[in-house]
Amino acid sequence: MTTNARIVTDVLQPRNVLLVGMLAIGLAAAGDWTGLPWGLLAALCAGLIPAGYIEWERRRGTWDDRHVVDRTKRAPIFFVILGSIGTGSLIMLLGNAPTGIVVTMLALWAMTVLLLAINTVWKISVDAAVASAVVALLAVVHSPWWLLGYAMTTAVCWSRVALNHHTPAQTIAGATLGAATATAFLFA
Repeated sequence: MTTNARIVTDVLQPRNVLLVGMLAIGLAAAGDWTGLPWGLLAALCAGLIPAGYIEWERRRGTWDDRHVVDRTKRAPIFFVILGSIGTGSLIMLLGNAPTGIVVTMLALWAMTVLLLAINTVWKISVDAAVASAVVALLAVVHSPWWLLGYAMTTAVCWSRVALNHHTPAQTIAGATLGAATATAFLFA
């Protein structure tokens, strides 16, 4: 079971979910292929740059692995994410990106602020929050059929608990926060 949980958590880690999700959101927000570069920029800023930072710090010996299970060591990651998403959002605003992808980035930025705040007092699942937010964002920007993606979110939650990285409450809280933040921004 641990092997399956490890595979699920590695395949559905935030950078991978964000890469696929942001490309799809960019495509939907623009209505054609011109949204793909905006989606790629969103994926770079929201997922790939933070993942690169985590890997850099891991290689330096700051953290044991990419999961950074000790919540007291997570603050620098959140600040890198906030700076990266903020920079990407500014580039999008200056470049007249489609509204849907800009609002998506702002929702991810707000979600990260909330994750940081909660993380100061309680460990919450970032993996579950990202998986849930991307599904909710896709459902609103693209099609309600994307709600079927909550099977993926459930798998992420299961894997995080099975690996003893989180409790069920921490994954449910993360998934709930991700969905609530995403839908609040897109329906506002």
